[in-house]
Amino acid sequence: MSKAFVAGTGMTAFGTFPERTGRDMFAEAGLAALDDAGVGPEDIDEVFYGNFVGTLAENQGHQGPLAAEALGTTAPSRRVESACASSGIAIRDAVRAVRTGEADVVVAGGMERMSNMGTAGATDGLARAADDLFEIRAGVTFPAAYALMARAYFDEFGGGPEDLAHIAVKNHDNALVNDHAHLQEEITVDDVLESPEIAAPLTLYDACPISDGAAALVLLSPSYAEEHGLDSGVAITGSGHGGDTMALQDRQSLATAPATRDAAEEAYDDAGIDPDDVGLVEVHDCFTIAEVLALEGLGLYSYGEAIGAARRGETGRDGDLPVNLSGGLKAKGHPVGATGAAQVAAVRNLLNGTHPRADAVDDDVTVGLAHNAGGTVASAAVHVLEVTR
Repeated sequence: MSKAFVAGTGMTAFGTFPERTGRDMFAEAGLAALDDAGVGPEDIDEVFYGNFVGTLAENQGHQGPLAAEALGTTAPSRRVESACASSGIAIRDAVRAVRTGEADVVVAGGMERMSNMGTAGATDGLARAADDLFEIRAGVTFPAAYALMARAYFDEFGGGPEDLAHIAVKNHDNALVNDHAHLQEEITVDDVLESPEIAAPLTLYDACPISDGAAALVLLSPSYAEEHGLDSGVAITGSGHGGDTMALQDRQSLATAPATRDAAEEAYDDAGIDPDDVGLVEVHDCFTIAEVLALEGLGLYSYGEAIGAARRGETGRDGDLPVNLSGGLKAKGHPVGATGAAQVAAVRNLLNGTHPRADAVDDDVTVGLAHNAGGTVASAAVHVLEVTR
């Protein structure tokens, strides 16, 4: 195991900004991360840029060089696409570049702009993360796909819509003080249950919004950080990547997430820790049921137990395992290509005390986890972050 120091983080606000360009938003996030890290564009060795539907939304391919140019560099760069896990996988690639010694200063992050496509256009674009032959052509949307997963979970393990509603309420509450959050709106369990049904048993408030935004990190090698006095006190010490079949019909169970399990096991082994060591988590809650599947796939709960965690208060700010203190995708927002980087940034800032919800993190918490999923968890990236001083 070797470390990649998270020296800087930067984010735009998440919301609807159809008038902005992707390169403009990534410039804002990336330059903020560089400033936070105390390094300049001339120091960058590589850029890893996560993006999913930019070819459609921006009418732009070959986006890696544009992302680098937005930061003021012509350093080698590439776009990484893995649906909603795009910047999670970009960060994994960046960690590898640092660990192998190929780079000392790397910018990893991502951007998505979807509001300019309209709801129908964004829905169509996002649907391309599913299997075209067996799902998209049959009319399956992601709300429908996650509704199938929720039904399968309820059938296999129990629970119901009210349990999911508590997750939505918790994450909205966490987002209230997050100025970058798309939905700074307090809601109740009844609000969730009474909101319009989008795909039974999921309602509107079980789903994350369609968001625009960008997020970026600056990763440093330990030698570079020491030489330049840039030890941020938090490093990525474990990284994992898991996969599964694209189409739900090919899976043995719709009630579990093997890609998350595999990515988590790899990340834990990489960092030399166990699930019991984790003190806070940012998970991919594109729908409320996704938070349940993530917590169980990560080994933080046994199968069938995470469904009631929010209702019992265990994953709230005062619980034993705070989950999605940023507001999660559910309320912070989900600009697809930026989400994985935003999650890692949130964990880093929660651990070093600079996040608005850092007061919910106990002083003895030194390990956090970020979980980013693509599609219906056909791909997953998990990163372990640890306090290093």
